[in-house]
Amino acid sequence: MERGAVTSACVTAHAGGNDDSSWYVPALRIRRALGVGGGASHGAVAPAVRRGHGAGMYRLLIQSLGRGVLRAAGRRCRGCPARPLPGPAGGRLPEVEVPPSRVAPRGRGPGLLPLLAALSWFSRPAAEERPAAGGAAAGDAADEAEAEIIQLLKRAKLSIMKDEPEEAELILHDALRLAYESENKKAITYTYDLMANLAYIRGQLEDAEKLFKATMSYLLGGGTQQEDNAIIEISLKLASIYAAQNRQEFALAGYEFCISTLEEKIEREKELAEDILSVDEKANTRLLLGMCLDAYAHYLLFSKQPSQAQRMYEKALQISEEMLGERHPQTIVLMSDLATTLDAQGRFDEACVYVQRASDLARQIEHPELHMLLSNLAAVLMHRERYAQAKEIYQEALKRAELKRDEVSVQHIREELAELSRKSRHLA
Repeated sequence: MERGAVTSACVTAHAGGNDDSSWYVPALRIRRALGVGGGASHGAVAPAVRRGHGAGMYRLLIQSLGRGVLRAAGRRCRGCPARPLPGPAGGRLPEVEVPPSRVAPRGRGPGLLPLLAALSWFSRPAAEERPAAGGAAAGDAADEAEAEIIQLLKRAKLSIMKDEPEEAELILHDALRLAYESENKKAITYTYDLMANLAYIRGQLEDAEKLFKATMSYLLGGGTQQEDNAIIEISLKLASIYAAQNRQEFALAGYEFCISTLEEKIEREKELAEDILSVDEKANTRLLLGMCLDAYAHYLLFSKQPSQAQRMYEKALQISEEMLGERHPQTIVLMSDLATTLDAQGRFDEACVYVQRASDLARQIEHPELHMLLSNLAAVLMHRERYAQAKEIYQEALKRAELKRDEVSVQHIREELAELSRKSRHLA
């Protein structure tokens, strides 16, 4: 598939607009008021191997890249005047269809108000984008609206943390309505991103796809470059959605687009001075590449391509070791995942080396998913026909899973113990 086709599979949005550079300061204000990790809840499709909840390298970037959407929304080419974003045939953009609320509306009108024509304010003259002299009252009103939006987004995040997704959805609808009424573009983008992530983690994939594309449309329309980390991050989630929907061609194109774009970007930025591109920004891009490699490896393993998955995991593990260190929880998980790909190829001795090391390190740091890593170790030992040792480790993993109240892992480990018992009887 050509690069253009790859891009269109991931990016279904109109490009061409630029935005006012003064967005950046209020965007920062919203991010800081919301706290670390504001807009991107990084989730992933169900993994092909048992490794926690499949978050993979997504956890790495919750703090550093979770705010990427807003950071990108505040960028534009310096010196470029704001200009209208053209729609088809030079007209306004069509409406962005956003899924309606799935819960009953409350007091302030329908669950999710029908959206205004998306980005329609771009057709206004640039002079109207900011209050003129004497417009202090309008500025105060905008600040008040922004403060209310911040409070709504905080409440939505709290509802998500309390496992109250319906309440979070209603609050986000209110935030989106207020963002449109106040024409707060960065807040619109940010709210779309939160809504998309909420739908994503709830498994509402069609809704999440529409919302991610709406977010991407705003970013690209605001002048964000296609290779920006925020665009790649959303493209990765779209690829994961396509994979979960068995839209294999789009999924493959999406993963490859993300990885190739980041690899080229890293190579191009390698020699840039720190005053042009900070060390942190370079590190974020490398971590995002690791996240993409991790997700692609999951996809390949699920697609029964373990040798290709192995190569992706090796690259992801190298990045994690270099950036985070061997004892970092994510590095340990990637070691175990690499072992899984080797195990799937019948390379049991090599697999055992990695998973044993992962388990040892997990014990040392009291890894929160130690029971899963031990289960993986026991599985490799069982495949090596070291049944007594495998049984002992499975039993330890079971106790730890029960203490964690991880019912999925408990069920899996019990099934593995039953299989181990059958193998042992057959051998006897």
